[in-house]
Amino acid sequence: MVNDQLAGKEMAIGRWYQRQEQPLAAINRYRTVIDNEEFQRTSHTPEALYRLVELYLTLGLDEEATRNGAVLGHNYPGSRWYQDAYVLLTNDGQRPGVEPEGEREGWLRRLIPG
Repeated sequence: MVNDQLAGKEMAIGRWYQRQEQPLAAINRYRTVIDNEEFQRTSHTPEALYRLVELYLTLGLDEEATRNGAVLGHNYPGSRWYQDAYVLLTNDGQRPGVEPEGEREGWLRRLIPG
Protein backbone atom coordinates (compact mmCIF):
# COMPACT_ATOMS: atom_id res chain seq x y z
CA MET A 1 0.00 0.00 0.00
CA VAL A 2 2.88 2.36 0.77
CA ASN A 3 4.44 1.74 -2.64
CA ASP A 4 1.11 2.48 -4.30
CA GLN A 5 0.98 5.82 -2.48
CA LEU A 6 4.56 6.67 -3.47
CA ALA A 7 3.93 5.72 -7.09
CA GLY A 8 0.79 7.88 -6.99
CA LYS A 9 2.87 10.86 -5.89
CA GLU A 10 5.27 10.30 -8.79
CA MET A 11 2.30 10.18 -11.14
CA ALA A 12 0.83 13.40 -9.72
CA ILE A 13 4.13 15.20 -10.20
CA GLY A 14 4.44 13.78 -13.72
CA ARG A 15 0.93 14.98 -14.61
CA TRP A 16 1.79 18.43 -13.28
CA TYR A 17 4.90 18.56 -15.47
CA GLN A 18 2.83 17.40 -18.42
CA ARG A 19 0.28 20.19 -17.86
CA GLN A 20 3.15 22.67 -17.61
CA GLU A 21 4.35 21.47 -21.04
CA GLN A 22 7.59 20.03 -19.70
CA PRO A 23 7.50 16.60 -21.35
CA LEU A 24 11.01 15.46 -20.45
CA ALA A 25 10.46 16.04 -16.74
CA ALA A 26 7.11 14.22 -16.98
CA ILE A 27 8.72 11.32 -18.82
CA ASN A 28 11.30 10.97 -16.05
CA ARG A 29 8.56 10.74 -13.41
CA TYR A 30 6.57 8.17 -15.39
CA ARG A 31 9.72 6.15 -16.06
CA THR A 32 10.35 6.09 -12.30
CA VAL A 33 7.03 4.30 -11.80
CA ILE A 34 7.84 1.77 -14.51
CA ASP A 35 11.53 1.19 -13.76
CA ASN A 36 11.30 0.94 -9.96
CA GLU A 37 10.67 -2.70 -9.05
CA GLU A 38 8.70 -1.64 -5.97
CA PHE A 39 6.28 0.41 -8.10
CA GLN A 40 5.82 -2.02 -11.01
CA ARG A 41 3.01 -3.91 -9.27
CA THR A 42 1.05 -0.82 -8.28
CA SER A 43 -2.21 0.34 -9.79
CA HIS A 44 -0.38 3.28 -11.42
CA THR A 45 1.73 1.28 -13.87
CA PRO A 46 -0.85 1.12 -16.71
CA GLU A 47 -1.42 4.87 -16.56
CA ALA A 48 2.33 5.53 -16.54
CA LEU A 49 2.73 3.45 -19.70
CA TYR A 50 -0.19 5.28 -21.34
CA ARG A 51 1.26 8.67 -20.44
CA LEU A 52 4.57 7.65 -21.97
CA VAL A 53 2.81 6.66 -25.20
CA GLU A 54 1.04 10.01 -25.18
CA LEU A 55 4.21 12.04 -24.59
CA TYR A 56 6.38 10.10 -27.01
CA LEU A 57 3.80 10.62 -29.77
CA THR A 58 3.74 14.33 -28.94
CA LEU A 59 7.54 14.47 -29.24
CA GLY A 60 7.49 12.52 -32.50
CA LEU A 61 9.22 9.46 -31.04
CA ASP A 62 6.93 6.92 -32.68
CA GLU A 63 9.14 3.89 -32.03
CA GLU A 64 9.27 4.60 -28.29
CA ALA A 65 5.51 5.16 -28.23
CA THR A 66 4.90 1.87 -30.02
CA ARG A 67 7.23 0.00 -27.68
CA ASN A 68 5.51 1.32 -24.55
CA GLY A 69 2.12 0.66 -26.12
CA ALA A 70 3.15 -2.92 -26.77
CA VAL A 71 4.19 -3.39 -23.14
CA LEU A 72 0.88 -1.89 -22.02
CA GLY A 73 -1.09 -4.13 -24.40
CA HIS A 74 0.77 -7.26 -23.36
CA ASN A 75 0.44 -6.71 -19.62
CA TYR A 76 -2.90 -4.88 -19.40
CA PRO A 77 -4.95 -5.73 -22.53
CA GLY A 78 -8.28 -5.11 -20.83
CA SER A 79 -7.44 -1.84 -19.14
CA ARG A 80 -8.96 1.50 -20.00
CA TRP A 81 -5.43 2.87 -20.41
CA TYR A 82 -4.62 0.40 -23.17
CA GLN A 83 -7.87 1.16 -24.96
CA ASP A 84 -6.94 4.85 -24.97
CA ALA A 85 -3.36 4.12 -26.05
CA TYR A 86 -4.63 1.90 -28.84
CA VAL A 87 -6.75 4.78 -30.16
CA LEU A 88 -3.78 7.17 -29.99
CA LEU A 89 -1.49 4.78 -31.81
CA THR A 90 -3.98 3.88 -34.54
CA ASN A 91 -4.83 7.56 -35.08
CA ASP A 92 -1.11 8.15 -35.56
CA GLY A 93 -1.09 5.55 -38.34
CA GLN A 94 0.48 2.75 -36.34
CA ARG A 95 -0.95 -0.71 -35.95
CA PRO A 96 -0.50 -2.13 -32.44
CA GLY A 97 -0.11 -5.91 -32.33
CA VAL A 98 -2.75 -6.55 -29.67
CA GLU A 99 -6.30 -5.26 -29.90
CA PRO A 100 -7.88 -4.19 -26.61
CA GLU A 101 -10.09 -6.70 -24.88
CA GLY A 102 -13.71 -5.82 -24.39
CA GLU A 103 -13.79 -6.10 -20.62
CA ARG A 104 -11.87 -3.99 -18.18
CA GLU A 105 -9.74 -5.62 -15.56
CA GLY A 106 -11.33 -5.89 -12.17
CA TRP A 107 -10.09 -4.25 -8.99
CA LEU A 108 -8.95 -7.58 -7.58
CA ARG A 109 -6.79 -8.22 -10.65
CA ARG A 110 -5.12 -4.84 -10.17
CA LEU A 111 -4.36 -5.61 -6.53
CA ILE A 112 -3.13 -9.16 -7.12
CA PRO A 113 -1.51 -9.34 -10.59
CA GLY A 114 -0.91 -12.65 -12.26
